[in-house]
Amino acid sequence: MIKPDPWGNYETHCHWMKQALELAQKAAELGDVPVGAVIINSQGKIIAQGYNSKEQNDDPTGHAEIIAIRQASQIMQSWHLEDCTLYVTLEPCVMCAGAIIQSRLGLLVYGMDDPKSGSIRTVLNLPDSAASNHRLSVLSGILEGECRQQLQNWFREKRKKKP
Repeated sequence: MIKPDPWGNYETHCHWMKQALELAQKAAELGDVPVGAVIINSQGKIIAQGYNSKEQNDDPTGHAEIIAIRQASQIMQSWHLEDCTLYVTLEPCVMCAGAIIQSRLGLLVYGMDDPKSGSIRTVLNLPDSAASNHRLSVLSGILEGECRQQLQNWFREKRKKKP
């Protein structure tokens, strides 16, 4: 469900989520779960991007969000990203939710809930927990159908390839 958002409009959110979906496709092509992320600064410019690369790099921290946050922090020369927005195709896991909170991102926009490990609203609510030292604004459901279809298609193909 789309909630009121003082940081932009629906068309803008769809534009950036489409960018994240394109990155997710790159992850899929390289054998990783298709999740993509982009970070936008306060001027509405993309400053960082990432896609899942756990399999490609044998790195358990190779999640799209972590890669994008690292890039953005280097570009901004600060780990404080409160003037930035993160767009990601899938609800972040506990590791990524922690990094998002620690980076003080101003807004998180994600495409679809993750019923297995979503740590923003679905399985856990890390941003609103007593463990969080940052009140994260969250908008979910942007291009939810496209995000879901991309993941379902990837997993369907992966199951077909198993011997």
